[in-house]
Amino acid sequence: MRTPILLLAALAGSLACQESLVEHSLIEQGFSHFYNLEYDQAIAVFEKAIAQTPDSPDLHNHLAQTLVFREMFRDGALESELVSGANSFLRRPKLNPTPETEKRFLDQVSEAMALASARLKRNPDDTEAAYALGIAYGLRSNYYGVVKKAWRDSLKDATAARRLHNRISELEPGNVDARLVQGLHDYIVGSLPWTYKVLSFLAGIHGDKEKGMRTVEDVAAHGKLNRVDAQILLCALYRRENRTLLAVPIVQDLIRRFPRNFLLRLELAQMYSMAGDGAHGLETLEEVARLKSGHAAGFDRLPWEKIYFQEGSIQFWYDQLDRSLENMQRVTAAAEDLDLNTGAQAYLRMGQIYDMQRKRPKALEAYRKAIAFAPQAEAAQESKKYLNTPYRRM
Repeated sequence: MRTPILLLAALAGSLACQESLVEHSLIEQGFSHFYNLEYDQAIAVFEKAIAQTPDSPDLHNHLAQTLVFREMFRDGALESELVSGANSFLRRPKLNPTPETEKRFLDQVSEAMALASARLKRNPDDTEAAYALGIAYGLRSNYYGVVKKAWRDSLKDATAARRLHNRISELEPGNVDARLVQGLHDYIVGSLPWTYKVLSFLAGIHGDKEKGMRTVEDVAAHGKLNRVDAQILLCALYRRENRTLLAVPIVQDLIRRFPRNFLLRLELAQMYSMAGDGAHGLETLEEVARLKSGHAAGFDRLPWEKIYFQEGSIQFWYDQLDRSLENMQRVTAAAEDLDLNTGAQAYLRMGQIYDMQRKRPKALEAYRKAIAFAPQAEAAQESKKYLNTPYRRM
């Protein structure tokens, strides 16, 4: 799943919980729904848990995170496109939650902060409370960064989250889960442009991509509460670093555990393609289509246009241009029902295909549609470049 990396750093580990506070089966049910993309059901379960144990900051964090992921899912922000050479941490379209959802999210974060802070006043070495407070700061950092695009405010909260989790590592050196936030921060800052690194340096986060990667790998292998989160995040990092073959077995295992999560299968198809195995990528999509046609659990929620888009994307990179164009045309035929990311990317691909076929007027028309469809999307920004200079595959 392409969860934007800045968001991942903010949210990492927030599903860890104190299972003694609520019935184990209830928490497991909420997590199962969450990882199977069933966010409404997960919200209902966490609400029920909060009703039983209202003074748990962890549960309020769980609910807040689920609200964010539901918005990302609706906006297509959990999905990834095949790497095109422009995989920016910074150029992401804003989420547009309703005022009601936004207020609910902020209220849950504030409640988690208040509850955790009260516990820390009673016992400054309460690592569970420090962990929950760090996650709450991370969630709010994500809100500032992804929703408000307020980088400085986001960095301030991210720094607070890291400081709290560093303290946990000092008190509990064997707590592998608490290192996930630090690892992701190290990776992200190590990947940012210099101008943004300066801000991070001032906040005391110097960044080291390889160190960050090793930390996430450690949590994915040895974590207890955060192992699933770390595995999902590690797959995203492997893809970004063009180490997709390392991610394939992890995704396959996640699919076995969360079979209703169709995004995992779409991701697996792309990983095969990136690794140079387009045939297996397309075969994976054929399996997705079979599951949808057979009304497999969870797959009725997957629009056919998403499958066409993924198939067309692989065909594009493997020079099956006519087939790719046909799929992108099927996608854009239902443009009014598409999320902004998918729609803009489909029009961009159509423009690139027309340029490669030396059909410049049609290419320009497609690029303009991409820009009009979602002006802030990365695909729209890329389309602007080709208005003056035709696309040429490198």
